[in-house]
Order: sequence, then structure tokens, then C-alpha cells
Amino acid sequence: MASPATARDIEDEAICSICLGYLTEPVTIACGHNFCRACLSQYCAEKGAGTPLTCPQCRAQFQKGEFRPNTQLNNIVQKLKQLGLKPGKGQKEDLCERYEERLKRFCEEDGETICVVCEKSRDHKSHTVVPVEEAAQEYKEKLQGALGPLRKELEEALALTSKEKEKTTEWQRTVMNKREMIAGEFNKLHTLLREEEQLLLQSLEEEERETLQRLQENVTKLSQQSSSLQQLITELEEKCQQPVVELLKDVKSTLSRSENVKLQKPKAVSIGLRNMYKISLDMRKALKRFRVTLDPDTANPELVLSEDRKSVRHVDNRQDLPNNPERFDPCVCVLGAEGFAGGRRYWEVEVGDKTDWVLGVCKESVSRKEKVRGTPKDGYWAVWLRDGGYKACTSPRTSLPVSVRPSRVGIFLHYEAGEVSFYNVTDRSHLFTFTDTFSGKLRPYFYPGFNAGGTNAAPLIICPVPAQAGGNLCP
Repeated sequence: MASPATARDIEDEAICSICLGYLTEPVTIACGHNFCRACLSQYCAEKGAGTPLTCPQCRAQFQKGEFRPNTQLNNIVQKLKQLGLKPGKGQKEDLCERYEERLKRFCEEDGETICVVCEKSRDHKSHTVVPVEEAAQEYKEKLQGALGPLRKELEEALALTSKEKEKTTEWQRTVMNKREMIAGEFNKLHTLLREEEQLLLQSLEEEERETLQRLQENVTKLSQQSSSLQQLITELEEKCQQPVVELLKDVKSTLSRSENVKLQKPKAVSIGLRNMYKISLDMRKALKRFRVTLDPDTANPELVLSEDRKSVRHVDNRQDLPNNPERFDPCVCVLGAEGFAGGRRYWEVEVGDKTDWVLGVCKESVSRKEKVRGTPKDGYWAVWLRDGGYKACTSPRTSLPVSVRPSRVGIFLHYEAGEVSFYNVTDRSHLFTFTDTFSGKLRPYFYPGFNAGGTNAAPLIICPVPAQAGGNLCP
């Protein structure tokens, strides 16, 4: 059974939680709580434009101006005032436990309410004592003053919580996208390897069948010759056991047949896998390896190529070279000598500690006598390192999140799929993939960057790709 309501319960419903006094012109907001119209208006004004409004009691959001007068509650408050009850007091006033006198004083030193007898006692005689109404009003103002900063702190905490939740969601989305990208990239590699595996196994099976057939033919022919020889040997042995007349009968014919017998040796059949070299080449294809050298006819006059055409670096002195149509000038870049219009290709380039470089592929038809813009629209699919940042040369540029600085970069072209992928060989991670539609011949593209007073003097070096299964890109 519910307990009956007390006078204090009724009073609590009539008190404003902002000013802690009886409600004056009480208004109700969306959540159902009541406040003085003036207190709530001031509270809304202090928030400022653009700041969400929340209930001072339950923190539920409400809109400015969306509060309505509570006439019934106002009538109750007026009746409580007519009864002479003050906020915070019931019909039975609090009494001093020691002297059973009304608690009308407040001791500042001890921070407690006392009666007039306590005030004159030794315990409080030398203390500062003020009427409880005066103390309550003073501390009410202090409490109200403390509410503002606390509410601001709460709002900041709630805002920070919201931001952290947004960061959590964004981070989870980033991780999920990265996970899907990694899975997609390696699925391509796995699919390619499975396709090549089937081709190699089919080739091996065909060779096995052909070799076994030839070996079986040799065994059959040798078995037939062995049977004929065994018959002739038996005939000669029997001839030797015959009487003289029988022995001499047709003896010359028998000897002639035995003398004319000559073993036909089997055809040579190699039991070594004749396709081992082909398989080795196919495995290189499966791992997307591609022999790349530099084309000196395309090199800018400020670039120096190594004798084996495997490395390129920038020098300050311009060389005296023919100004042929293929040569890049003014851009300090060079192309690979090998071009391709189909298939899958993979090569790796050592970039070391260089501070500026561009790597990728480009159309063979790109202009060599003007500034290189380096975007797919201009016939280039490349990534760069510049000013300490790694970017894909899209339009606009795409920043690449690199956690480990690559000392070697892998480039994979899948012509038919229209993909050019770049890998950080150092930590075996995927950097970026261009997706496009290719036409005509493509060639590897190299830009070693300017010498920059020796800070970027190291060359770009085309590296041999390790022959072990899986290569550098497999985990």
C-alpha cells in the first residue's frame, strides 16, 4: 500500500530547481519538468545561439520557446504561500535535537543550523552566526553560481563523448575498408596463382601422358624382340640335340637367321621434365615478374643511366645528347625500354632514402616535349613522394597513408583488367590501385627527382625480383 503524501512532498513539486524557490509563473517543458518562467528564460539566454537546450533536471533536449504555462501548479503554489509555508519547510518545522528549539540560526564556522540556545552555548558563542534565511539566500546564490560552470562542463563532456563515439565509428569504418581492400588485393593474387597452377598442372599431366606412352611403346617392342630371341634360342638348342642328319638339315638357314638377328634398341625417351624451363617461366609469370630496362633514347639530358640500364639519377650538368622526338625535355624522366599492350606484368624499384620520386606507367604516345602533368587523363598512372608525403597522381591528388617508409616499391599491371597497383615491398602492404581502361602500348615510367644539392642524389634502381614462391608481396 502506497504511503500518504507529506507536506514536504507537495512542497518539492512546487519548488523551481534553478532558483530553489517557489515557482513563479511556472512553465512546463517537453519532458514534464516545471520551472519559473524567468529562470528558464535566463537559462535559455545563457546558452547562446546554436547550442542545444537540455532540461536542467533530466538533460532531455527541448526547443527554445517550447514551454507552456502551468496554471494548475501556479494555483497550488499560491495556496502554499497563503498557508505561510516557506520553501524547504514542512508543516512541522525542524527542531534542535538537543534543546528541541526551532533551528533559526546558521553557524558559519561549523556549517550547521542551530537554535538560539546553541548560539549562546560555549560551542558557538565565539562563532559567526546568521539567520538561516540569510544564510540560505547566500548559499543559494553560491549554488546557483556553481551550477553554470558545472552545466558547461557537462555539456563539454557530452560533446566530447559524442566526438569520441564518432571517431570510434569512423575508425571502425576505416579498418573495415582497409580489411576489404587487403582481402580484395590478395584475392586477385590468389586467383592469378590458382589459374597459373591449373595451367602448369595441365601441362605437366600432358607431358606425363606423352612420356609414359613412348616408354610403354618401347617396353612393348622390347618384349616382342625378347620373345623372338627366346624362340630362336630354343630352336638352336633343340637343333644341337638332333641326330646328325636332322641337325644338318636346313642348318645353314637356321644359322643365317641367328646371324641376322640384331636387337632394335628403344627410342631415347628423356625422363627429365622437358618443360621445367617453361614451368619456371610460367611461375615467373604467375608471380607477375617482368624484365625492365631503361630506354636511353627517352632520357632527359640531365639524367645519367647505368651501363646495364638498371638505374637512373639526376645530375646538375646537362649532357650533349640528340634532341630526338622520343626524349623527354624539359621533364627529367625516362621510360622503360619494354612496352606492352596486354597481359600481367610486375617489377620492383629501389627508392632507398630518396626524398623525391615518381614511379608508374604511361602511354607510349604521351608528349615528351612539354610539362608532365602525370594524371590518368594525360596518360599517366603513377604515385610519388614529394615534400615528405606519398600521393597517387589522381586529379586531385590522393594522399596515401604510409606507416612504414618504403625503400622498395612494387608495380603490378593487369592490362586487361585495367588496373595498375602499387605496393610497399618493405612492409608488404598495398599502397594504391588505379582502375581504368587501357588502349595502345604502355611503358614503365621513372622520375628520380632533382639532385637538390645532393639530398636526393641517390638513383632509382630496377631490382631483380626474388624467385622464391610467393615473391615479396605474399605474406
